Amino acid sequence: MPALLDYVLYAVLAWLGLKLGILLLNLRLFPVLRREKLQQRRPTVSLLVPARNEAHNLRETLPGMLLQGVQEILVLDDHSTDGTAEVVEGVSRQDARVRLLPGLPKPEGWMGKTWACHQLAQAARGEVLLFTDADVHWRKHGVRAVLARMEREKAGLVSVYPRQITPSLVERVLLPLIDDVLLCYLPYPLIATPFPSAAAANGQVMAFTRPAYLASGGHAAVRGEVLEDVRLAQKTKAAGERLAVALGGELVAVRMYRSFAEIVEGLGKNLIEFHGQSRIVLALSYLGHLTAYTLCWPLALLEPGWLWVGGLGLLERFLLSLKTGREGWEFLLVPLAPLLSTPIYLRSGQKTYTWKGREYTR
Repeated sequence: MPALLDYVLYAVLAWLGLKLGILLLNLRLFPVLRREKLQQRRPTVSLLVPARNEAHNLRETLPGMLLQGVQEILVLDDHSTDGTAEVVEGVSRQDARVRLLPGLPKPEGWMGKTWACHQLAQAARGEVLLFTDADVHWRKHGVRAVLARMEREKAGLVSVYPRQITPSLVERVLLPLIDDVLLCYLPYPLIATPFPSAAAANGQVMAFTRPAYLASGGHAAVRGEVLEDVRLAQKTKAAGERLAVALGGELVAVRMYRSFAEIVEGLGKNLIEFHGQSRIVLALSYLGHLTAYTLCWPLALLEPGWLWVGGLGLLERFLLSLKTGREGWEFLLVPLAPLLSTPIYLRSGQKTYTWKGREYTR
């Protein structure tokens, strides 16, 4: 048993060392949106918002969208039952740029979001199609910063990872893991390579030039995908278009979920997709994270080398907080993350799941 623990220790140290190496590279190179001016003519922009039972979010986020200087804001009401339409119509009476689109029934083989975005793209008139979720908070000049990034990179697609708004303890523990996956596993220089597999994107903010969107096949090409954002980014690169990504910084933020149950439902629907849809890999991932970030501390009573594992885990989260603008003390919450993520792993291993009131089969 001691020999086996030694092998596990070395494997975990190597894994954390690799993650830290990638993170250090991304600390230096991964871009963060900032206020800047466009050097060329500003293209017309359609801000496109799929919405299903998003009245509570839209009341908070639509005012920020109105500050962006875009030509139109289209909100598709995907058969909401909570007053989403009334919220949008109230704003549209004060600003003619805002239009409410009633969603058509979802066809077989489509995910709810891909179908909503497909309808929005068909109705949009802008040169740039900027898809944004209803829970994304835009500060003034946020869209201009996205357009400047698109101009500088000559990109057909710019995707932004918003800063996470996390007022509750459970949100502080779990939601920074989204940034961890991005910044600790994907070296930023790979994004600039022409290989479609070296792609990342976040469906919360995806800005396409119209030619790039059409060349990728649009949301129709990823109609049944849970990770439609990543798949669409891959298809965009495969079509010969450049991809750019950035962190939202102070300009783009999001509050994704408002309870532990929502977090489990939301993250649980797609976690297995990041593990090749393999339940074995999913289980190994859970055991690996539990060992590296939680069990390392009691294991240190048997072998002091595990203190290095715990220390590297805390350092990883501290550096991640520096890059993403989070409060530095949150690194102390790291040992709780694998424990609180247990229901997420269990949910992701199920064959069926519900999202936004619809049931899907993996």
